[in-house]
Order: sequence, then C-alpha cells, then structure tokens
Amino acid sequence: MTVPTTTTDVTGARTPEAAEVITGARERIDALDDRIIGLIQERVAVSAVIQEARITSGGRRVNLSREMEVLGHYRDALGKPGTALAMTLLELCRGKI
Repeated sequence: MTVPTTTTDVTGARTPEAAEVITGARERIDALDDRIIGLIQERVAVSAVIQEARITSGGRRVNLSREMEVLGHYRDALGKPGTALAMTLLELCRGKI
C-alpha cells in the first residue's frame, strides 16, 4: 500500500494551489469541530442540571413537548438533516442522571 507523501496526495487536489486551500480549510474545520464538541459537552451538562431539578421536584426526566420544540427548531434551521442532528443531541443529553 502506498502512503501519500505530498500535500496534493493527502488532499486529493490536482494542483499545489488547491492543496493549499484544502489544507487551510481542513484546519478551520478541525477548529470548528473542536468548538462544536465543546458546546455539545456544555449542552449535556446543562441538560443534566435541568433533569436533576425536574426529577428532584417529582417530575419526569424527559419533557417530550420540549424535545419537540428542539426538533422543530433544528428542522426549521437546517432542514430534514437538522431533525436527525437534534435527535442525536437529545440522545446524548438524556439519561445522564
């Protein structure tokens, strides 16, 4: 198996200029992904606080009407894939208590 050795090999670009653009954009995506992961971790922590307060007060861990609001918000902003993303976020945030 041949291991890519040049920037153009690694990026799949056909020119050094395109490889440079791709490399820079990938660095930006990696930075954005790190921020997104941090925000998701923060969301999980805040959700745990809400669930704990709800359970402690005698309520249920999950509020389905609120989850429907979240699903609608993501769907409206991102289309059908937004619904799938919201479902994943809700799944990550459930059941930590």
